[in-house]
Amino acid sequence: MAYLLTFGIVAALFLASISLYRYGNIPRQHILVTLSVLTAWCFSFLIVFTIPLDVTSTLYRQCLEEHRPTPAPSNVSTTPANANVTPPPECQEPWGMVPASVFPNLWRIIYWSSQFLTWLIMPLMQSYLKAGDFTVKGKLKSALIENAIYYGSYLFICGVLLIYIAVKGESLDWQKLKAIASSASNTWGLFLLILLLGYALVEVPRSLWNNAKPGFALQYAYFKAAKLSTEKAEAEEHVDDILESLQCISRVIPNNHELRPCLETILRKVPIELQERASRNFARTGGSGMGATSSTILPSEKALVRIHKQVIKSLQTLQRTEALWSVQVQTVLHLEDVARNIHSSERRFKSEFPRQRTQLERICYSATLQWYWECLLKAPFLKTLCVLTATMSAMVVWSELTFFSRHPVLSIFANVIYVAKESYDFFTIEVFSMAVLCYFFYCTYSTILRIRFLNLYYLAPHHQTNEHSLIFSGMLLCRLTPPMCLNFLGLIHMDTHIIPNRIMETVYTQIMGHMDVIGIISNGFNIYFPMCMLAFCLATWFSLGSRALNALGFQQFLQNETIATELVQEGKDLIAREKRRRQRAEEAMARRRDFNRQDPGLGGGSDYLSKYRSGGAGGTLTSGRTPADGLLRDGDGSFDYAAVASSSALGVPRSLSEEINDRFGVSTQVQVGFRDPDYEPEHDRRIVGPPPRGLFDDV
Repeated sequence: MAYLLTFGIVAALFLASISLYRYGNIPRQHILVTLSVLTAWCFSFLIVFTIPLDVTSTLYRQCLEEHRPTPAPSNVSTTPANANVTPPPECQEPWGMVPASVFPNLWRIIYWSSQFLTWLIMPLMQSYLKAGDFTVKGKLKSALIENAIYYGSYLFICGVLLIYIAVKGESLDWQKLKAIASSASNTWGLFLLILLLGYALVEVPRSLWNNAKPGFALQYAYFKAAKLSTEKAEAEEHVDDILESLQCISRVIPNNHELRPCLETILRKVPIELQERASRNFARTGGSGMGATSSTILPSEKALVRIHKQVIKSLQTLQRTEALWSVQVQTVLHLEDVARNIHSSERRFKSEFPRQRTQLERICYSATLQWYWECLLKAPFLKTLCVLTATMSAMVVWSELTFFSRHPVLSIFANVIYVAKESYDFFTIEVFSMAVLCYFFYCTYSTILRIRFLNLYYLAPHHQTNEHSLIFSGMLLCRLTPPMCLNFLGLIHMDTHIIPNRIMETVYTQIMGHMDVIGIISNGFNIYFPMCMLAFCLATWFSLGSRALNALGFQQFLQNETIATELVQEGKDLIAREKRRRQRAEEAMARRRDFNRQDPGLGGGSDYLSKYRSGGAGGTLTSGRTPADGLLRDGDGSFDYAAVASSSALGVPRSLSEEINDRFGVSTQVQVGFRDPDYEPEHDRRIVGPPPRGLFDDV
């Protein structure tokens, strides 16, 4: 009968796998990163899918207790585990009823595994990736030191709480220590959860309403494009400064010096085009820029570790800005297509930059269907969703403000569950619980994607998210999902430590534990802090945060503001420049195709380079080796330049954008022209990617 639980496990694994495939670049990620993130996402989704089953199972057990013909003896179990006992006719077994012994073991495995990942494994993995040391031992040492500083404050707080408990004379055992650890984690998660929900409960309906207005959405997209262009330029300048210092160090360290392998490890992380540009800048300035004052001093290993960490961070920032810029350009171009087609009499959606579509996509989502959806139906649909989400947000805020009230019951969610419980309508309870939890889930994690934590971490589709951001998202999912579910159970009055003697407690709350030993948290913070959500919602409604940031010099999109208007115009100019660049790229590619057709003996770029890749006669490269330029000594096969060069005719030098796309994500080059969407390009210009980059690739 536990088919719903099996379906939930399969659905959670499928959703986590699809999300990881969409955002991550699995062939280039280390297997440990992939497995850790997949486990973290899968367990977080599984908690959300399984909570409604725990709720209905608890209500079913309570129904059996209330309709027993005789009082159960004290030594008899209260769970309906005895198959010989016929349930009363009033208690119909819910769909997918799970045996009573399943949930305790399931919650222990999910919760403690996810907590082990989010507090120990994934922080160490993230620090390891950012460390600048050149050995496994050095990277692990740096990761441990960095995390020890962070967890030192956490352990200090735990120590203070333990002293507080000892002063009160409370006895401590292993169960209470586990309850303190889990509740401390849940309290931290609840603090962040209320902040995120206070923003999202207002911003989600408002963004739906704004997206239903194509003109507003296009203006805001121009604004974001201008800001991202500025960030991208700053990231490129920062990379150039660091590479200039690296050029100085490269000229100081001799080829036979013991630190030369460390320097080559750093240089292998830098794309060839960036190295060549840095060399040209260095030759043009004569080494008068950054690092010139110490150009004759031999650096120490600590100095190389420091600059190695700076290179990793700067390239990560450059990758982030390139990825977000690519996504934003596609968004702007799509909105421009909508604005251009909305008054079309043909009622066929035509794109200025059409992408290659599969035969199935052309049949199921034709140009006519796309026109009706994008130009006619999408705006009313988004406005309807706005009304529904606004209603749900109002219900959440009201329930958060009143869920502690026992008599009368003011929480809307608690009343819905109580009414359904009176008739034991388990299907309604499951659907309602799933809908509310999914809305909580969407609001929480859409906020994370929207604010991007000061742009340090992000999730970009089309395989453009780096490993640091994937690990960070997995950590947040594991830390926020348990307190989010506990908060929901409190709203429906199924947490007996908040509303006692109303509805039987779920197995989930029994496993999570409570802060009963620390009254100031159990009776204060966990109950009254969620009431602060109203203040956060009001601040979001009146855009107080955006106005404060705008006053401090951080440009925000505020209507009727001069600087916002200027940035919108700048965004229009940048998009026009990007369109001209793509047009020139398309024309150059067309000329190369024409040249290859006219002279087939020279046109086969891949045939021309095949002798180098295979190590045949006349070739300079042996099989399985990458080209060595005397500076990198890239003989470890970490990058197949010949395979990448075959995408250009006769090995034409690649641009920086092509190098970045190859190193960090899928190329964004598309066919240019105002064509029918059923047009199919003549060939696919996908760039061959490098082999997987391991976690220990540079040691």
